[in-house]
Amino acid sequence: MSETFTLIIFGITSNLAQKYIIQALYDMEEKGVLPEKMTVVGNARRELTDVEFKDFIRDALNKENRHHKHEFKKEVIEKLLKRMHYVAGHLDNPDYYTKLRNFLDKIAKSSKGKDDRIYYLATYPDLYQSIFENLKTQGLTDETHGFVRLMIEKPLGHDFMSAKHINDLMAKYFKQSQIYRMDHYLGKETLQNILTFRFGNGLFEPLINKDYVDHIQITASEDFGIGARGGFYDAVGALRDVGQNHQMQMLAFATMDEPRAFTNEAVTEERIKILKALKPDSKDVVFGQYEGYKKEDNVTPDSKTDTFYAFKGELDNARFKGVPVYVRAGKQLAQTVTEISIVFKIPENRLFKNLDKGKEPNVLIYRLQPNEGIVVRFLTKKPSTMELEENFLQYCYKIETEHSHYIPDPYERLILDAIKGDQTFFADAEEIETAWKFVDTLIEAKDNPVEYRKGSWGPKEADELIKKDGREWLMPSDAFCRI
Repeated sequence: MSETFTLIIFGITSNLAQKYIIQALYDMEEKGVLPEKMTVVGNARRELTDVEFKDFIRDALNKENRHHKHEFKKEVIEKLLKRMHYVAGHLDNPDYYTKLRNFLDKIAKSSKGKDDRIYYLATYPDLYQSIFENLKTQGLTDETHGFVRLMIEKPLGHDFMSAKHINDLMAKYFKQSQIYRMDHYLGKETLQNILTFRFGNGLFEPLINKDYVDHIQITASEDFGIGARGGFYDAVGALRDVGQNHQMQMLAFATMDEPRAFTNEAVTEERIKILKALKPDSKDVVFGQYEGYKKEDNVTPDSKTDTFYAFKGELDNARFKGVPVYVRAGKQLAQTVTEISIVFKIPENRLFKNLDKGKEPNVLIYRLQPNEGIVVRFLTKKPSTMELEENFLQYCYKIETEHSHYIPDPYERLILDAIKGDQTFFADAEEIETAWKFVDTLIEAKDNPVEYRKGSWGPKEADELIKKDGREWLMPSDAFCRI
């Protein structure tokens, strides 16, 4: 019995869709993982002929894109385009949904089996209410003939109350089993690999606790600015953009207890426990803004938006009680790097601590970008001397060529998970709301951001935040995983 599957993308001409979703669909087409009878229906407001729409998709794939550097094959593009259609209309106009329903009914008639659908919202949150209500009115959320799922992008809300409002709104129209809240960091191969590294082995996990860990550092730095995103970014800022979601997830994966089973419910339960245990200190938070930010396109001249933040927190649980967590992120910094560093204590009786570098700590590093991998930093002696030097035990992904996409793009992985019905690496409503409660506390303490120099590691106040505890920010290394 044949089956159809339709992915409906609301906002297919958006920056998000062009940079990530369309690229991911290409990768999936090239790898042959898309369902055989899959159709993609794109929506945007402007009218486009079929030729114009397909030219738009070709242009989106051929644009320079830092996230997808491998070559695009013409034959794969054309194969993908055969799946793709366009239904123009305003998402707040009920007439559009009549047109959409008629189009989807035509697709459904080609199948005598199930008619599965996913609605992907690559659009503004102020349209959600209209979208959900009109989908329901037209019978487009009915699951009689196949599953209906909703994929929705981060950031979900701008604080706890707005996030709760969106979650409550979705719950009015969809079951929780239908809702797939996207945070593309949850689709990153290295982040997911942390669970295997920790709980699939017995070597390091016994050391990941307050008895052996001195502190934890999480860095998410970019050496570029906001680009053309001024309209979005100036209303959001760095902490709301990546702190509430990406870095909270990084911390959860690195510190959560072993789940009772590898299931969505069990893994999510442990992530939520970590977020509930994370306690902020409103005195230990720094906000910064890079020089020249106010002159960026679509940024208000008197903007107080943060493009950098650093804060100290602590996990109030048995495993990590008393272990400080230092988190920083920002734009126009010295290096683009995202990593979690578990810094181990230096034993009092370490034999070579009197030598130069003898007091350097061992560090377990989960590197999410660039040169992704899992690395242990340790000390060795130089040949023919008793001088110490740093070296690395490392697991690195095999990258065959510069343009390889051996490591699946997060959007590719998450779209495929949604098709399969696997919610393990999607965010739960409680998870998102708990993270917002933590971030709201930090934002309440926000003062005018401190200006910092482009190409630096942020304002000096961020260095002082960690130095007052007798520690320093680690300098991200380029010495490992350069395969």
